[in-house]
Amino acid sequence: MELDLAGKGIDKSLDAPLTRATSLYERLKADILSARLEPGRKLQLRFLTEHYDAGQTPLREALNRLASEELVIGKEQRGFYVKPISLEELSELNKTRCWVEGLALAESIANATAEWEEALLIAHHRLDRTPRSLSAERFEDNPLWEVHHRHFHETLIGNCASKPLIGFCRQLAERLYRYRALSIRKAFRVRKVGDEHALIFKAALEHKSQEAVELLQAHYRRTAEIIQADLAEQQPA
Repeated sequence: MELDLAGKGIDKSLDAPLTRATSLYERLKADILSARLEPGRKLQLRFLTEHYDAGQTPLREALNRLASEELVIGKEQRGFYVKPISLEELSELNKTRCWVEGLALAESIANATAEWEEALLIAHHRLDRTPRSLSAERFEDNPLWEVHHRHFHETLIGNCASKPLIGFCRQLAERLYRYRALSIRKAFRVRKVGDEHALIFKAALEHKSQEAVELLQAHYRRTAEIIQADLAEQQPA
């Protein structure tokens, strides 16, 4: 038995089921957001129990939790499905993200401190130094770039002094990441996203609030336009 900071015993067996359930939920969510579990796919319990080495009860709990986040849909008598993608949802999510992150960024700049500026400098430096693709010849997704990318955007708005707003921004970013994952190869070929990040970073660091917000929103709209064009090409005639 382990001891806590006060020297008391901790019965880890009490936390084990909760830890397993959380881990299962996080694994399923990561596979949905990355499109490894593709949009519209039926989530058959037999496949899930074997693939994720989990029982049906924790699986149903995880699926219900994902349904509450609108990543999974449940159909009566037909089971669970990965939520299909749609151009309408993409447009709505992106429009909302532009609104709320624009507000969060403006507040973050208004509350600027030396600590926030230093954190932003470090976040941008790490992102800028990390290659988007692991291969120079062909696109090969770099997971570390995604980590630094998310951290940079979260640092931009993280000084807004509103945890609920930050939480809502994070939810929108996660749901939009699923769309971005589907078109990531095409976007890599036609876009210099590092230049866009650099301009946003510079405006924020110089406390040019309106410019920074406009650049951030243009950045998100450009992403949505590329995804929309790619998804439109994939639609059957």
